[in-house]
Amino acid sequence: MDMDSRRSGAWRNAVLAVLLAAGTLTAAAPGAHADGARTETPVVSTSPVAGVQETVVRVKVPLPESAGPRPVACDWLSYLRYRAADGPAAAADADRILVAQPGILEGAGAFDSVARNVVTAAAARGRHIEFWALDRRSNCLEDRTGIASGDQHTAVDYYYRGAAVEGRTFDGYADNGQLGWMARLGIEQTVRDEYDLLAAELPDQSVRERKVLCGGHSLGGVVTGYFATADFDGNPATTADAGHRQCAGYFALDTTVSTSLADLSGSIPDDTDLPDAGLGYGVVQAGLDSGVLPRALSAPVLLNPETMTLLAIAGLGALNAPGAEADLPRYLPANLNIEATNRFLFSKDTPTFLTGSPGVKDFRLTNAAVLGALLDDNSVPLAFLQSSVGFFDGGPVADKNFPVANGSSQQPGLFGIDYKAIPDRPHGPLYTWRNYDRVGAADDPGYRSADGTPFTAAGKEVTDLRELARSLAEQPLDFTEQYFPTKLVTDLELAGSPQVKKLVVHPEGLSAHPTLTVLAGDGLLAGRVPDDLHPVIAPGYQHLDVLTAAPVQNDGRPEVVSSGLARFADTLN
Repeated sequence: MDMDSRRSGAWRNAVLAVLLAAGTLTAAAPGAHADGARTETPVVSTSPVAGVQETVVRVKVPLPESAGPRPVACDWLSYLRYRAADGPAAAADADRILVAQPGILEGAGAFDSVARNVVTAAAARGRHIEFWALDRRSNCLEDRTGIASGDQHTAVDYYYRGAAVEGRTFDGYADNGQLGWMARLGIEQTVRDEYDLLAAELPDQSVRERKVLCGGHSLGGVVTGYFATADFDGNPATTADAGHRQCAGYFALDTTVSTSLADLSGSIPDDTDLPDAGLGYGVVQAGLDSGVLPRALSAPVLLNPETMTLLAIAGLGALNAPGAEADLPRYLPANLNIEATNRFLFSKDTPTFLTGSPGVKDFRLTNAAVLGALLDDNSVPLAFLQSSVGFFDGGPVADKNFPVANGSSQQPGLFGIDYKAIPDRPHGPLYTWRNYDRVGAADDPGYRSADGTPFTAAGKEVTDLRELARSLAEQPLDFTEQYFPTKLVTDLELAGSPQVKKLVVHPEGLSAHPTLTVLAGDGLLAGRVPDDLHPVIAPGYQHLDVLTAAPVQNDGRPEVVSSGLARFADTLN
């Protein structure tokens, strides 16, 4: 989630926040867990990874009254808890607890595969590790009812046609006027939430300091950086509450643990529309408070609540009937947002985008091919949404030259490094999907671009499409994030302002513990992270693959990220 060219403010902000994010604090924590409110519910999963128990945990940690009116659900924090089924029931008795902050436009469900793989890899080493995938507080606004029905048509009818599911109807997507309480949901509150959750779930600070590994994906790496340098009781002289004293180590997944934009080695543009001075901060905050500025990050194509929901709906089809011919493009209602998104994602070139013909409705695609077209690195143009799940099959393909000419953006950034392809026969054959572990097989036609470059190879495909679909459609907490707080973006753009700089109270916290940095070999930071961080490189991985990669790769070796995390956790003192 980054970019290296000057684009519109919306695109720049979206990609900027992907890698950097926020959070820390100075005020005293509210009474987390004051009324003992906590729920933990088992999650039923069809994951093939055995021996892992998943639950969804919700802890009541109210926002201060000054936040203003908000849904009751937004006074709770949620996370997915993964642990070995034969391990200790109490988290404090685990050998390690990995606590992960999500990236931009990302929810706890995105960590499902890596969490299961880490728990399993640790068990093979004789260790009981827990993995906690955190939701940001703003994920409380999401309604999973339609997705939870398990049926694609039911989900579409629920979100678009007013149909009831178990007696409930969809209230619609929240508008800016309903999000006033999010105007101050920036770095300070984000990191405060992590601290309050840890203190509520693991009341003994010494346990946290000995057993918890703090980290995250993408934007979550910088959230962790601010967490490590934070002071939580307002008194820097008392350090038991310092962020770095809640962790025994740090981990960064296709990001870095840092509070400095410069540490991202040029992957973030230094040109912004916002001044990095105290006055600038105040003006921006006034804009958020008044509603003049949008309180949630959104764009008309793909990056908005409606289109984030569409990814989960597509996941339902790929999970339940991957080989069946998809009717989702035709079953969805026609509206400007869906039409614009379809054109952006499924246009061969600029004339096709402008005319809308041929469009996605003109092609025969399986449910698996629909999801692959939405998220595979050889199809979707936005690098921060890319995973390596295989390739099209069943018919001829052509170069995808929209929004940029194929092969002209072969560097990490907004569009990624891989050549893009698109089905080339409207009203023709049924296009299927060749899963990651079938790329390079004897029957693989080995599609090539117009200049003769292979679109992909076995070593560049790492994620199982069905498991990606399961994470999108089966989790009780979303894979995607519908309402990303704009204040996280503005806080980052104004990181040099006194209001943000003062949140870094204990800068020594960044080097207080060992850090494992794992980078996607074809991801956003490829070749941009200083060697002195000694990163582990996951070859062929894209930005999302560090979370979604299959436990066994095409070369027969264990998955790099999860095995590295398990080893790192085991070797710390």
